[in-house]
Amino acid sequence: MSNELIPFDIAKYLDSDEAIAEYLSQVLEDGDNEEFLRAIGHIAKAKGMTQIAKETGLGRESLYKTFRAGAKPKFETVIKVLNAFGIRLQAVA
Repeated sequence: MSNELIPFDIAKYLDSDEAIAEYLSQVLEDGDNEEFLRAIGHIAKAKGMTQIAKETGLGRESLYKTFRAGAKPKFETVIKVLNAFGIRLQAVA
């Protein structure tokens, strides 16, 4: 009997604002910059890359490249995408 692994796609589970906020909060808590950028990519995929591209004024293919592993996006781009998600970063003491 052969065991076949099914690829896990977190974007399928990011189906509410609460799930997205919890996911992003956990990633931020871990403090891994690369994982944070990948998480933004997962969220963009869940929300629809075409829609995020329209809302940010960035190209869809450009967004895929921006949030792939090893990419170094500008902070301005990250903020545009987070704003399109309806997410605001906040510093808390």
